Amino acid sequence: MTQEIIDSRQSSTVSVNNVTQYLTFLCAGERLAVEILDVKELLEVMTMTRVPMTPPFIRGVMNLRGSVVPIVDLSARLAGKPCTLTKRSSIVLVEVVQGEHTQVLGMLVDEVSEILEIDEEHIQPPPSFGANIRTDFIRAMGNIDGEFIILLAIDKVLSVEELSSLENITNHTSPINYQPDLNKISDS
Repeated sequence: MTQEIIDSRQSSTVSVNNVTQYLTFLCAGERLAVEILDVKELLEVMTMTRVPMTPPFIRGVMNLRGSVVPIVDLSARLAGKPCTLTKRSSIVLVEVVQGEHTQVLGMLVDEVSEILEIDEEHIQPPPSFGANIRTDFIRAMGNIDGEFIILLAIDKVLSVEELSSLENITNHTSPINYQPDLNKISDS
């Protein structure tokens, strides 16, 4: 099991010329990013335990050093289509603040790309589509060489109610083991 630890204290996003670092990844065919300070760790896909009666975007929970960590299938959450596991699939571990509590959760993504430094002048506010389209999960849009990258607001990817249900999951799991069949994971 390979683990790549991102130490937020060493990968500081202290503004030097108003530049911030973002971890970019692919999800449902889109290039997305989160601020590097939101990322605790990158993990290979490992055994997940499916929890009955959870929303379809909750892929399950995993045991991480003795703690129960919910895994959110980011493709299912944002695009309504579950992530197809490949050898490049990864779990991005993040901390989400809910009131006075912090919830650690994993985001299942198609592939982790790179760490980009984006200058403040290349960051634009999220688009406005009108009242019926949710864009609250978008922190901003990063413009890199004429291509937009959606910069996610981790604390908004899930609503407060959904975070509450995740807290219940970590405290009251009724496991159904799900072990990815590594022979069926595609090479892409």
